[in-house]
Amino acid sequence: MSEKIRISLEAARVNAGMTQPQAAQALGVSVATLLKWEKGTTSPNIEKAIALAGLYAIPLDAINFCPRT
Repeated sequence: MSEKIRISLEAARVNAGMTQPQAAQALGVSVATLLKWEKGTTSPNIEKAIALAGLYAIPLDAINFCPRT
């Protein structure tokens, strides 16, 4: 059985070489909102999720939007 590798939003951002303020500005959201997404407190809507994948240059299905699970 093949397990798909998933990456947290924080790890994806760091791998993309971006700070939280840089990523938040590129996405048009506050740093607080981005932090909530990274912590898994809230999740982005589908448009922002697609934008995140594009910004971090990774497939959407590789992102773990619930890092606590």
